[in-house]
Amino acid sequence: MIRFILILSISLFFAGSSWAKEVITFGYLSDPSHEAVMWALKNGKVKSDLIEVQADALQIPALIQATISQTYDVVQTAGMAIPRARSKGLDLRIIGTALRYHKAGEGADIWVKKDSPLQSAADLKGKKLAVYSLGSSGITLIRIALANSHGFNVDLKGGDIEFVEMPPPGMPAALESGTIDAATLIHSQAFKAQNTDAFRSIVSTAPDNYKTFGVRMVSAVLAGYGKKLDSKPELHREFLRMLHASVEYAKSNSDEVFNSVATETGTNVEFFNRWFSEYSNFPVLMNDEDMRAIQTLWDQAKELGMLKESPDIKETMWSETLMAGQ
Repeated sequence: MIRFILILSISLFFAGSSWAKEVITFGYLSDPSHEAVMWALKNGKVKSDLIEVQADALQIPALIQATISQTYDVVQTAGMAIPRARSKGLDLRIIGTALRYHKAGEGADIWVKKDSPLQSAADLKGKKLAVYSLGSSGITLIRIALANSHGFNVDLKGGDIEFVEMPPPGMPAALESGTIDAATLIHSQAFKAQNTDAFRSIVSTAPDNYKTFGVRMVSAVLAGYGKKLDSKPELHREFLRMLHASVEYAKSNSDEVFNSVATETGTNVEFFNRWFSEYSNFPVLMNDEDMRAIQTLWDQAKELGMLKESPDIKETMWSETLMAGQ
């Protein structure tokens, strides 16, 4: 009897151990589009026997801080954050692609009030342009487009445009009041601007960059930290599998996911159809074009004085990054 109890206890111990999953924490951008990306993962449609994912939606300033402070195991961060972090000794590695612009390039425009005298990019000279973060890849790509496609000096001091950092939620009101002349509205804000009479676009920078460089630019990546990646690679591979599966679920079950998130966030359901088809991809898995796009971003940023060094992207990638087609 004692032997039976002992065997049973050992069996329960090991069974219990198998139930104790490892936790991978993830910080991602707070926007309704990303809630659609995460919906299947958060609602039990994507499961794992190996890990549990704990995810937090963060505004851009908080994401930047989380990247530096290593708050999460994996973070969605600006492509520009990689060389900057590594130059300061932080072993931040690319493990996947978060945001890849569509060829249509919507969602990376510069907006003005409907009755603004500004009619085109040329009219931005000497004006105040609100941006959500000067250190972000999205704003760097906008500055690159303004320099290469429109001939602007985009230096922060003494340049042709006055760049004003501002939290995204405050930009529409600032445009309305005239505090700023133009603004970079992204994701759900861009959709709202497209569907109101209050604002209009005067520059589409994503198509500008596509024409110049021939690749769909990448504004955000998935990144992890060297020690964690090296110590538990199987957990990070499983996280990437789950996140990719969540994206694919959203695309394959769009009515279910988009209607649910639209209700939860108070967002027009049509936004999600537009975002997935004309704004951005959230591919997770990288491809060769993504690598060229990120390298181009860094090379251009260095040429324009936004980066001191442009590293070889191959040296910044996790050795076990999942590539499309693998």
